[in-house]
Amino acid sequence: MKITAFFTLLLFLITPVYAQHTFNDSFMRWTRGWTNFNPNTATYPQPDETLPNIIDKDLFLSNDMVYKISGNTYVTQGATLTIQEGTVIRCDHKNPASLVIAKGGKLIAKGSKVAPIIFTSDKAARSRKSGDWGGIIIIGSAPVNTPSGTGIIEGNFNPEYSIFGGQKKDEQTAILSYIRIEYPGKKINASKELNGLTLYAVGSKSIINNIMVSHSADDSFECFGGAPTLENLVSLKAKDDDFDLTMGYTGTLQNIAAIRHPYISDTSGSYAIEIDGYDKRSSFVSSKSFSTVTIHNAALINLSDTKNFQHTTAAISARNMAKIHLKNSRISGFANVIKFDKSYTSYSGIEQSFSLLDSFFNVHNDPVLVSYEPKSGSEQIVRDNRFTARFNSVSELFIAPLSEKKPKFTLQRSPNNYSVMQ
Repeated sequence: MKITAFFTLLLFLITPVYAQHTFNDSFMRWTRGWTNFNPNTATYPQPDETLPNIIDKDLFLSNDMVYKISGNTYVTQGATLTIQEGTVIRCDHKNPASLVIAKGGKLIAKGSKVAPIIFTSDKAARSRKSGDWGGIIIIGSAPVNTPSGTGIIEGNFNPEYSIFGGQKKDEQTAILSYIRIEYPGKKINASKELNGLTLYAVGSKSIINNIMVSHSADDSFECFGGAPTLENLVSLKAKDDDFDLTMGYTGTLQNIAAIRHPYISDTSGSYAIEIDGYDKRSSFVSSKSFSTVTIHNAALINLSDTKNFQHTTAAISARNMAKIHLKNSRISGFANVIKFDKSYTSYSGIEQSFSLLDSFFNVHNDPVLVSYEPKSGSEQIVRDNRFTARFNSVSELFIAPLSEKKPKFTLQRSPNNYSVMQ
């Protein structure tokens, strides 16, 4: 097993610390009761009713009915779609379904811990696959950092309902809580798929929490600009990125979990978090508008072991001068903690753009990858965090990481048993 020069050096530099750093070891307790880590075995009733493809007036979905979405369904300007807790929506795989909340429309989907709202494939149990249907797309009028301040959503959608962006930073486009989104990510073309939940220019007053996206064929969550606070999010075995943030997204992610597998990845490279300061295809309006995210309590876990760890990438990819700050987080099973692209040209640049505090990491290569030379000293960006001096397999490190019912990512040893680089 590989022990990098970085870790060899640390054996001489580290000192066990017992009082300075503390961990909140209640990671993922918030997932209990409403999540499903093995959704392919779930049995759902057949649909009673198919939703119209254009919803242009207020519509309420009650949980005594099972609904089907076939093709693209648009909630248009001035209309609100309200979904009762416990409602099941089956999504067509033959005429791939997507729910699009167009600019000026609104989605209110308030599930509960005991009765989450479920969007899932219309296939039978044990036959569902990633990309069975499209996904949920919410379009708002908050700022994005393109020169025009607007953009067009990705995919083959009606142009009338495809424009996003504006100046309504505090807009409330959605209220989403306790929702499971299973097997989304249908291919658009040979190189692009849809995401589980895509937020285009969604305003800061939107409420988005307790959402689980499972087995997406592309990203689980993607934010294009906007400024919503996102809480209690789970991404399970996405093919591409778990959390993708771009076009000047500015916000906070609180309690997030990305559970990846080393054999599930896109050919272009996949990360638990990919953050772009701006979209290179459209450029940006000013350097002050780069994407900036603060993350508290992240569990970024790759279920790798000594036989397959070589298939992993970095946990985080930072590109185009994006800024990302993490605190009280757990990063394990990846090759590196973070990879910076060539837009970061010096240590002082990454120091201003990235921080990792009161956290723990277990990686099998250098924790920090940079594109500039000389690279020496870049590992200082992850100082004052606990780490494993050698790579640990997922089952060696955590209590019950492979459980399909209630996975637990509690460390087998007390965090105080690990060392901190001074």
